[in-house]
Amino acid sequence: MINRRDLMKYSLLGAATAPLAGLSTPTFAAGKVAITEALRLGMYNSLYVAADKGLFAKHGLDADLSTAGGIALPVPILLSGRGQIGVTSPGMSVNAVREGGKIKNIAKIVGGVSMWGIAKPDSKIRTIEDLRGKTIATLKFPSSTIQVPTYAIKTIGKLDPKEAGVTFLELPPGAQAAAVKDGRADIATAFEWDVSIAAEQFGLVPVLSFADALGSLCFTTAMATEETIASNPAAIQGFCNAIAEAQKLMHENNAVFTEVAEKYFPKVTPSVVASATKNFFGSKTAIPRNPTISADEWDRAMRLEQGGGAVQSALPYTQMVDNRFAEQATRQFGLA
Repeated sequence: MINRRDLMKYSLLGAATAPLAGLSTPTFAAGKVAITEALRLGMYNSLYVAADKGLFAKHGLDADLSTAGGIALPVPILLSGRGQIGVTSPGMSVNAVREGGKIKNIAKIVGGVSMWGIAKPDSKIRTIEDLRGKTIATLKFPSSTIQVPTYAIKTIGKLDPKEAGVTFLELPPGAQAAAVKDGRADIATAFEWDVSIAAEQFGLVPVLSFADALGSLCFTTAMATEETIASNPAAIQGFCNAIAEAQKLMHENNAVFTEVAEKYFPKVTPSVVASATKNFFGSKTAIPRNPTISADEWDRAMRLEQGGGAVQSALPYTQMVDNRFAEQATRQFGLA
């Protein structure tokens, strides 16, 4: 398991491997902007719609979208100057700033905890309190599949997970549903597409919605260093414009989500994508209506990050969020 000390180390790896990276000025060649997402996930579809529908280009960006492979990895890429915009958990920016980095959150990419607890149809688990004494199949820490149930158990269930006999079975991607099917776990915490795949391939069903339990928050954000924002605010504005327009398109027509998701996830069957689309927009929080980050959403996200163990202590909205670009993008291209 990765502890907080390791998480700090990984988050700041870029700064260590690129001396004085924080003092260099980011460069943008003809609108070129490197966007690094933590993982390739359906809930990040605002990025994919913006790319597929030519919205980045429309707003003056030659965008290069790449996947880092973990939630702690986009931050070192930003700090080293190898990328301009990172998309990951806001807690990663807090950890970096506490260690001397200068990062601001500029847009909301995921607006709620789009995570479900999935179990066999005969499971008696229906509430957070029902997780007492259960084994939960998750991804490996610092995955949100551990942080979110930990936070929910503490704050909603009013239980200490260890004292309540909750066991987290940490597994590689794709192995959670099988662990429930073969009885090694009572329930798995999963995002889409895994929820709909588990239903189709393993006969599991969603029994808990963490989005309904926890409400609206900035679950995933886009972030950039203060130097990047200061050196090329037009690129930051262009990015936020594209995201606002993408989110508006999806809410006005959910089929846009389905169409683009099928392109970006070709190995996911159309039936799974169709099922997931209903789940995403049924939650009313996962795909934001616009990219602005409110103070309440930040505070709720920080309570989640701290309660789940991703951050030791929160940093305030006024220090960590630059909402100017998302607000302007929403006024011009998004939904209220």
